[in-house]
Amino acid sequence: MWKNSGRTNAEILLNLLRVFIGAVGGFCPDAVATVSEWRPFSSNSQGEEDLQINPQAELCYYHLIASNRFLLLDCIRMTVSIEGPHSRHEIQKSVDEYIDSLKGRLYQLNKSIHENPELAYKEYHAHDAICSFLEELGFKPTRHAYGLETAFEVISGSDEGRCVNFNAEYDALPGIGHACGHNLIATASVTGFIALAHAISKFGIRGKAQLLGTPAEEDGGGKIDLLNAGAYKQADVSLMLATISHPMSDARFREHGVIGSSGSSSIACYDIVCTYEGVSAHSAANPHEGINALDAVVSAYNNISMLRQQIRPDERIHGTILQAPKITNAIPEHTATKYSVRSPTIKGVQELGKRVCKCMEAGALATGCKLKIEESPIYADLRLNQPLCDAFQAHMGDQGEKIFSGESDGLSGSTDQGNVTYAIPGLHALIGIPVTDDANNHTHGFAAAAGTEVAHERTLKGGKAMAMTGLDILTNDDFYARVIEDFEKDKKRR
Repeated sequence: MWKNSGRTNAEILLNLLRVFIGAVGGFCPDAVATVSEWRPFSSNSQGEEDLQINPQAELCYYHLIASNRFLLLDCIRMTVSIEGPHSRHEIQKSVDEYIDSLKGRLYQLNKSIHENPELAYKEYHAHDAICSFLEELGFKPTRHAYGLETAFEVISGSDEGRCVNFNAEYDALPGIGHACGHNLIATASVTGFIALAHAISKFGIRGKAQLLGTPAEEDGGGKIDLLNAGAYKQADVSLMLATISHPMSDARFREHGVIGSSGSSSIACYDIVCTYEGVSAHSAANPHEGINALDAVVSAYNNISMLRQQIRPDERIHGTILQAPKITNAIPEHTATKYSVRSPTIKGVQELGKRVCKCMEAGALATGCKLKIEESPIYADLRLNQPLCDAFQAHMGDQGEKIFSGESDGLSGSTDQGNVTYAIPGLHALIGIPVTDDANNHTHGFAAAAGTEVAHERTLKGGKAMAMTGLDILTNDDFYARVIEDFEKDKKRR
């Protein structure tokens, strides 16, 4: 008889079926409802427990397995791969109970961040609140880590084995607070980290968990700063729930019978600021002695507007004038403009940015102005890792929630988590939260929804699922090998 850590055939099969059905449930809800009608355990002629499945369910299993055979292999590995005497089900139960015991305190942390929104690189309250919470649980976070005032790092576990990274975002938006739900992203990553740290400690699992507090996602690119400072060098995989897991309105998912997606692509983006310097002169008495910086910025605006007709349908250029004259009786000598450039990939956005810069240079050439061009760090496009997506989907199924595996519609926006996924395999899951009037991200309605208890409940489920995905990385060599294989193949497609 096939045994694993003292479990019978029936117990192993039942756990496997639960994992597999959770993983494919987002796509085959009717089949899952049918196959879930298995009969109770019964004893065979040798007195061993056996698992009896009704014929209709058996046919549905054959169909699901044939359609999802590679996912089934991962589910088998997840079910039986935990080293030592403890079953995956036992660890899952312990993680759930541990996080449930902290549910109220996690909600208070969540609310504290939500009610005190702070802009990029100024997230002092969130930084201190999370670090204090972790210290109360016995962790030792490093505050102001890697030269950033509002970044932190905490590590739990041993240097033997692999390292799983979690990213906590907590910056808000000007005027509308946490309208992108970064309070939920922070809560999800804190939950995932402490849950995995709990499992590592209680069950003697090799490896470690790393939680980074990553400021300035909305404007500045805190993860890019942290990458450059070496913060991710020890990490083998990066997990983030947008509710990073990233929160989104669940309206986009409801019609499909799911609440989110285990992955999403995004597009690359960066900003270009151009400053023009002219020469002032009286507009009526001697305009010929002036050099008009306003003409330069208007010329650049028109050039870029004409460029838009010649760019790809999936590329975007949008801008504003930062500095313009306030009077009419003097030739303007100082102007400035800012443009955001977006394209599906880093290569694409770099090429498009060069064309935008030429439009700006043409404005200077036409008017005789001097110009200065400053370019921000590029937010890279998100790279999906299908094995990580499949694992997270399966673990959300264990939490009673159905989500898509892999990409749904993708994000038209950009995130610095994309830069992390260029460096190491990463997950950027999307979890929908209920909103009024189908409000989307970056609106007052979404900011209000991000502070609700139901949003918090879904966030905790996402955090638990991230922890169990991290556990797969630490304990399952075959699964980790597939994650790396997918990552290396993706490198060749970039």
